Amino acid sequence: MWGQPLSDIKGKVIDEHHIPLAGVLISGFSIRPIITNEQGEFILKEEISDTSLLSIRYLGHQTLEFSLSALRNMNFIVQMKPIAFELQGVELMGNWVTKYTPFTYSTITRKELTAQNMGQDLPWLMRFTTGVVSSSDAGTGIGYTGIRIRGSDPTRINVTLNGVPINDSESQAVFWVNMPDLASSVEQIQIQRGVGTSTNGAGAFGATVNLQTQRLRNEPYAEIAANAGSFNTLRTMISVGTGKLGKYWTIDGRYSSITSDGYIDRASANLKSWYGSLTFQKNKALFRLSVINGTENTYQAWYGTPQSRIENDMEAMKAYAIRNGLTESQTNNLLTSGRTYNFYEYENEVDQYTQTHYHLTYAQELSGKWRSNATLHYTRGFGYFEQFRQDDNISQYGFDPVVIGNETITRWDVVRRRWLDNHFAGVLAQIRYEGDQFDFHAGGGWNRYLGDHYGRIIWSSLAQNIQPDQPYYSGDGQKTDMNLFLKGTWALRSKLYAFGELQFRQVDYNTAGMDNNLIPYDVDVTFNFFNPKAGLHWKINNDWHTYASVGIGNREPVRRDFVDAPAGSTPRPETMVNLESGFRYNRNGKEFSANYYLMRYTDQLVPTGALNDVGASLLTNVSRSHRMGLEFSARWPVTSKITTMGSLALNNTSIADFQEILYDYTDGFEEIKINHRNVAIAFSPEVVYNHQVRWEPISGFSLSWMMQYVSRQYLDNTQNKDRSINGWDIHDALIQWQLPYKEWGNLSFQFQINNVLNKLYSNNGYTYSYIAGDTVTENFYYPQAGRHYMGGFRFSF
Repeated sequence: MWGQPLSDIKGKVIDEHHIPLAGVLISGFSIRPIITNEQGEFILKEEISDTSLLSIRYLGHQTLEFSLSALRNMNFIVQMKPIAFELQGVELMGNWVTKYTPFTYSTITRKELTAQNMGQDLPWLMRFTTGVVSSSDAGTGIGYTGIRIRGSDPTRINVTLNGVPINDSESQAVFWVNMPDLASSVEQIQIQRGVGTSTNGAGAFGATVNLQTQRLRNEPYAEIAANAGSFNTLRTMISVGTGKLGKYWTIDGRYSSITSDGYIDRASANLKSWYGSLTFQKNKALFRLSVINGTENTYQAWYGTPQSRIENDMEAMKAYAIRNGLTESQTNNLLTSGRTYNFYEYENEVDQYTQTHYHLTYAQELSGKWRSNATLHYTRGFGYFEQFRQDDNISQYGFDPVVIGNETITRWDVVRRRWLDNHFAGVLAQIRYEGDQFDFHAGGGWNRYLGDHYGRIIWSSLAQNIQPDQPYYSGDGQKTDMNLFLKGTWALRSKLYAFGELQFRQVDYNTAGMDNNLIPYDVDVTFNFFNPKAGLHWKINNDWHTYASVGIGNREPVRRDFVDAPAGSTPRPETMVNLESGFRYNRNGKEFSANYYLMRYTDQLVPTGALNDVGASLLTNVSRSHRMGLEFSARWPVTSKITTMGSLALNNTSIADFQEILYDYTDGFEEIKINHRNVAIAFSPEVVYNHQVRWEPISGFSLSWMMQYVSRQYLDNTQNKDRSINGWDIHDALIQWQLPYKEWGNLSFQFQINNVLNKLYSNNGYTYSYIAGDTVTENFYYPQAGRHYMGGFRFSF
């Protein structure tokens, strides 16, 4: 029945050692969420139904549910049980921060991921997080996707999976398409903005993204999900687990299949993935073997769409076709394709790659205060992208002109494949002490990468002297990344905590061979980095916390910076000093945070327009640059049925002094240098605003409205509006209906309308300029889909 007051229901939450827990979240249908006080106590004062469930949640502990009909007119004590030891002892050690660590971070839970997950890559599912801008080559979030945080590009975002580095060793990017539907196996995501406390992997120059795979479950389970929508998108997923087999063993598994035609012409994706985990846990020791496999076949949409095609300017398109030497077929494709234009027309212009991650973890609770863990990891990746090249110069493939009769042949049509075949392995180890006044970690990691780059000609219009699968370039790369760290938190007073971290990182990289332009290269470099961090966290009271920290990060140049550099030139590593300061408020489900950040760079590598001898774009060190801004986030239960949440990121960036390079081809060749001072850093919007409203009119049924606004982004570092992406705002609507049938499982339905207002926008692009009589600027964009739909169901039991 409805309308009975609950003011006489009081509760107290304790942990497994009978210690009161403050900050435990208490929620339920038609209850305004509340949290426990310093003594672990709470009082329910709302009027709700006897049949409603009370949900009690605390990080690192099992979620508990109670029927309120059993709790009338009584006080009760709830004892929280810790989640299987592996969560706190393995995944949450090392790179993860706690509420007393003085860094800026956001957390995305499994529930939040599941609500939106219909097969899109993780960057797309993270796009409503503070300071995040996501992009999609195909325009739908499926296939090749990217992410920027505070304007920093993917090569400057450190990503780990259960503490294991995920960034590619040579490019330092993360290719999310190689891990399809990873979101279905993720328990939670922690995004640390700034230098963070990233212990393993690539240098964090914008953010760290830590992924934790699903927790162990004691009971058997199964889950089936299916989704379908616009652009012939289909996604199926099945996940199963045995729960505890006997006393010690647990097996978990998942298989996913995703296909989509994409919004951009021919930008199809055929993605498969599976996840398996075998765990042995006895007393306070744990062994876990996890395997994640992904196979992707995506039609290339990398080229982008010329600005003239976006604007439907026929004369400008014809001029573009002439300037760039397009054939009659290519010109016709440009003029007739519309906004979904794709430069590539060859039927098998695809990217094909398979990647498998193996993680073997051992964790041990040595005593009540000491814990340790070690992980052996190995990643195997191999694949290629295939291209048709019309009327290519055969000298680019190492062949001399061919004379047939009276004809000298210097050009041909060719189909080529560029291969990457790599191995990445290593060991990570840590030990942790958790005392009453002092908590510290010590550990390190050793990682080794071996990669082969090579090209093959699989067909040509000129068969003479061409062998099957003819090689035309090859090179290798080896990289060793070693680090040692020590970090700790001290309780200086009852509410004041000091944090300190010291990390030493050594990088050895060597690569040699012939690049795809048949230019020889030989690189052998070693870098030694020292990355200290320190900060204070003050717990003003149970509701208010404030913090401040300063840290130093260093990052080595990526492979292309070395290989493409002109002879005799070596790019320098980058250094960043990061200041973070802010406060957080959390009470009765109401959350608010604000922070200021300053990221000051020395020798940051940026594009200046300079090209090397074969026309490849170069990144150049600039002496001084910075990012600075304010970030706000909030979550507010307006009523028991309406919750609103959002974030605002304000960003100011500047390069103090750099020299733009333009090439004048009007009469021969001339290099033009243009000086710029105090200009914005490319792809760094001044404003990123997110807002969500969730309405739950009846139990289990909810409607959510999500919007994002991103201001103008410059495509290069000249702060020229003619080389920029216009700002955009997009709106999505999500309907969820959950039908709990405890006898046989839970059935839920999802329906999402993406880009409800049908805004025509682009979220990524690139530019280049040159002089041919007049200054010519070529802008390319990645248009995103207009209004489109996805729907499906999820059944778990």
